[in-house]
Amino acid sequence: MRILFTLALAGLAASNLLAQTSTRRPAANTLPPGYWPEEKSRAIIEKTGEVRLAPDTSHLTEGERRAVAKLIEVGQIFQTVYEEQRHARAAESHAALVALDKRLGSPESTRDLLELYRLFQGPIATTLENKREPFAPVELTAPGAAMYGGATKEEVEAFLGAHPDRRDSILNSRTAVRRATAADLRRDLARLRQYPVLDTLHPGLRKELEATRPDAKGFYAVPYSVAWADEMVRSHALLNEAADAVEKDDWEFAGYLRNRARDLLSDDYESGDAAWVTGHFKNLNAQIGPYETYDDSLYGVKTFYSFNVLSNRREETDRLRAAMKGLQALQEILPFKFERRVREEISVGAYDVVADFAQSRGGNTATILPNEAYLARRYGRTIMLRANIMRDPELFQTGNVTTWEAAVDPRHKAELTPDGNFYRTLWHEVGHYLGVDVTKDGRDLDVALQDDADLLEEMKADLVSLYVAEPLRKQGYYTDAQLRAVYASGVLRVLQNVKPRRDQPYQTMELMQWNYFLEHGLLSFDRETKLLRIDYGKYRDVVGGLLERVLRVQYEGDKAAADRFIDEYAKWDDSLHGAIAASIRQHQRYRFRLFKYAALGE
Repeated sequence: MRILFTLALAGLAASNLLAQTSTRRPAANTLPPGYWPEEKSRAIIEKTGEVRLAPDTSHLTEGERRAVAKLIEVGQIFQTVYEEQRHARAAESHAALVALDKRLGSPESTRDLLELYRLFQGPIATTLENKREPFAPVELTAPGAAMYGGATKEEVEAFLGAHPDRRDSILNSRTAVRRATAADLRRDLARLRQYPVLDTLHPGLRKELEATRPDAKGFYAVPYSVAWADEMVRSHALLNEAADAVEKDDWEFAGYLRNRARDLLSDDYESGDAAWVTGHFKNLNAQIGPYETYDDSLYGVKTFYSFNVLSNRREETDRLRAAMKGLQALQEILPFKFERRVREEISVGAYDVVADFAQSRGGNTATILPNEAYLARRYGRTIMLRANIMRDPELFQTGNVTTWEAAVDPRHKAELTPDGNFYRTLWHEVGHYLGVDVTKDGRDLDVALQDDADLLEEMKADLVSLYVAEPLRKQGYYTDAQLRAVYASGVLRVLQNVKPRRDQPYQTMELMQWNYFLEHGLLSFDRETKLLRIDYGKYRDVVGGLLERVLRVQYEGDKAAADRFIDEYAKWDDSLHGAIAASIRQHQRYRFRLFKYAALGE
């Protein structure tokens, strides 16, 4: 495995640059209205580091290699679906950009725009000021609005108020919401006729669509398998072909692929999730399907497609699984009492990322799935640590260490280590197993808390990883140095280089922690040096106080109270947060990272 960092598109040989400059035709290369000019794209490109993942896969069998090739085809399908989920005109805008690039002779200006499309997985960029802007001539819509027919939340709420019986289908995690136009109804009915298997697996849907009358203010919903029927039917076939290829080498992994293939058509993921979480796979693993809701800022319920192919680090995985014991005892010491039995044996593994697609593409360090509470109770969840990202020293140095040294007093310099980040991330994922999983009246958290649910769940997991660190040290799991490194990683986690937007759940919950730590003295800000100091003596008590509040908000399931809690701590002070953020930006070489994969020929 090797990981290379370069400035995206800035590593061209001088001779190539001169050749391109000499042949450039300024008049012909003028971009049409709506496209970012070259200088605006270049500002982001120059702050983008390229990461190439090329893990060693020589241990894979011939059957496993054939399976990987089929899985990558599915990933490429999911990529296009994910882009469409994020913006209704994604495919159209990409095709137009490719055609423009070809027509103009592929100048740097259009190559940069194509790079932005790859980086942001669609035609909407995040600027250096953390604003969302289209870089192509498309409309700026709210994140996730494509999943609601481009509607506003007010429009959807007005419809649901008049048709409360439609709420479950409209807000189902795996349905695409349509405006009730005659064209959309004809198209969805045609898909059911084209693929009788979908008509069979979704009884009553055809009758419901036939009974729906066109209405300019109306909405209806169809399962993902109907919304993307061609793509899911093709993916079903490819997953079965991958299962055939790997059957002799790993029958459990093959079984998972076949179950997941059926899930893609039924939109009921229980069989695949059960096989995934309880399976004992050999060399390969894969995350397949729509799971996370981070891209839905309207209701926080729509899941978005993701796909990755992972190569198991088997020795490291075996050590991790042996270490994951005694979770019930940790559940019982949390600062908010909630009667819950947790699974003592959990599925955890260390993997190298072979290829990533759609929502899982990028610098994610770990994943825990599935998210549905009832599936977690029945089968548990699986934790996948992306070791070739987490363990890479260059990524750690250019990302974490640079931020740390720009924001924290030099006396703390040596406290941050790769081990601390690894273990904090691991126990963050374990933290999703612990604490509150349903409200006091039995509702799922995402139903009760809507767009606040992800933010609070991620903050809970962060805080659990820090709160249980001291008991784990007493058990001998951590050394004193490792405990301090985990605590340092918890501080690194909260630091921001720009003011978060409210539709960014991760960054917002990190800002909330930062403010709570400052308020209670775990962190202090020196206004002369503009650096942070850490009082480790207060660490566990302060973390425990915030964790208790988060767990209580989840348990109560009061959306309005959750909003007030978030507003209380998601405040930004330019003289403090802004000063730290400016220092981080000044020291950071990269603001964005573009991941490429040897398995894709990149």
